[in-house]
Amino acid sequence: QNIHLVAKWLGSLEKKLEQHSEGSHQDFRVFISAEPAPSPDSHIIPQGILENSIKITNEAPTGMHANLHKALDNFNQDTLEMCSRENEFKSILFALCYFHAVVAERRKFGPQGWNRPYPFNTGDLTISVNVLYNYLEASSKVPYDDLRYLVGEIMYGGHITDDWDRRLCKTYLGEFIKPEMLEGELLLAPGFPIPGNMDYNGYHQYIDDALPPESPYLYGLHPNAEIGFLTQTSEKLFHVMLEMQPRDTSMGEGGVVTREETVKALLEEMLEKLMDEFNIAELMAKVGERTPYIVVAIQECESMNILTSEIKRSLQKLDLGLKGELTMTSDMENLQNALFLDMVPESWIKRAYPSTASLGTWFADLLTRIKELEVWTGDFALPSTVWLSGFFNPQSFLTAIMQSTARKNQWPLDKMTLQCDVTKKNREDFASPPREGAYVHGLFMEGARWDVQTGIITDARLKELTPAMPVIFIKAIPADKQDTRSVYPCPVYKTRQRGPTYVWTFNLKTRESPSKWVLAGVALLLQI
Repeated sequence: QNIHLVAKWLGSLEKKLEQHSEGSHQDFRVFISAEPAPSPDSHIIPQGILENSIKITNEAPTGMHANLHKALDNFNQDTLEMCSRENEFKSILFALCYFHAVVAERRKFGPQGWNRPYPFNTGDLTISVNVLYNYLEASSKVPYDDLRYLVGEIMYGGHITDDWDRRLCKTYLGEFIKPEMLEGELLLAPGFPIPGNMDYNGYHQYIDDALPPESPYLYGLHPNAEIGFLTQTSEKLFHVMLEMQPRDTSMGEGGVVTREETVKALLEEMLEKLMDEFNIAELMAKVGERTPYIVVAIQECESMNILTSEIKRSLQKLDLGLKGELTMTSDMENLQNALFLDMVPESWIKRAYPSTASLGTWFADLLTRIKELEVWTGDFALPSTVWLSGFFNPQSFLTAIMQSTARKNQWPLDKMTLQCDVTKKNREDFASPPREGAYVHGLFMEGARWDVQTGIITDARLKELTPAMPVIFIKAIPADKQDTRSVYPCPVYKTRQRGPTYVWTFNLKTRESPSKWVLAGVALLLQI
């Protein structure tokens, strides 16, 4: 419905309620139901109505226990009896309830749960059960593949916009809906086998008796996932509290350092530490042949110049504003607030690379990135190991590995892929780059860890959220030569926000089933 009309109507409702507040029947009440607004500008219920009403909210249940009961509540004893193939129907229905509860509740783990949040709803579950009923009635064998496809790609998959999330959804269904479920050998989670043939109340009772206590294991995740998500939640809370601090700049008792003084000291320190911009014309004159690596180095210098010139420009302007030589604008106010709150200013973020760091850490990291570029453009020799995290555009460097190999061996670029071999060494152990390809460092693993001795992915250690990876040797090979057996295709992201910061896929060796790492949300990160 039209939101403006609703807003107008609510305004007249408020007046009507005021008129009826006196002289009306003592039992006169008005009930209004509303759903959460998608954005702040849709908050249209007048203040007066909110202040005079008793508010009751219906919170979605949290945890697997409540969600699994709630999923099962969509059905009843009649549902369980409606299919002629009772055993198969009941088993798959229960598995679908567990699947529904898992995908809905996995959201709480942030980007390690899903790259993007999706509006899965009970309609997805009830329609999936209808489809299950129709398929079982119509075929003599249980069409497992068809069921998984319809549920994973259409009913639930219809909401999903990210390829990695689609893979996760399909993996859950591959684990939950398969022939083994009828032999009583299927575990929906560690310690939670799929139940046998029971009546409706029996299933509710089974959940109470058999479901292990709430933990990330119920979702296929490692307990560290919870630590990460709780830490980020509390950091957000403290951040909001800090932003709500009064912005009083008057001198307190005992001459406390004012906001302006803090900002001024920081601003001067930053301007002093920032180096001169890269002289692109000079660099271009220095190189002979423009190899793929040199093109990347020059592009990175250009991006860095755009960022550092904006930092200098905005800081110098704010400096003049604080001295009273320029009128303070809203941009300068925002910059001052950001510096005081240890946040990266908006105009810098726009010209930079994705990052979740606070300003102090971000600026120190920026200086390291500049140093790395200075060393590389000193003689344009490829560093012995390349800091992959230090690029604005790591994809362009990885593509350059393929381009230079393709040129050297006269291979067609579109028939090539990258192979990554994790070495047993750290960056200090390398004195020169490889003959072909590159050594890269600066990656971290989230959701699991790399076992250096055996050279495979293995379970994370408790409280080690993002262990560092050894140096990785990356080289280009013809696509048909790559070994896809016993590997987990691992997404590489720039930050823990994942999603849009995707860079590449590295195939990592694993002895265990790759689906284990899919459910655990295992990824490589360029910064933590």
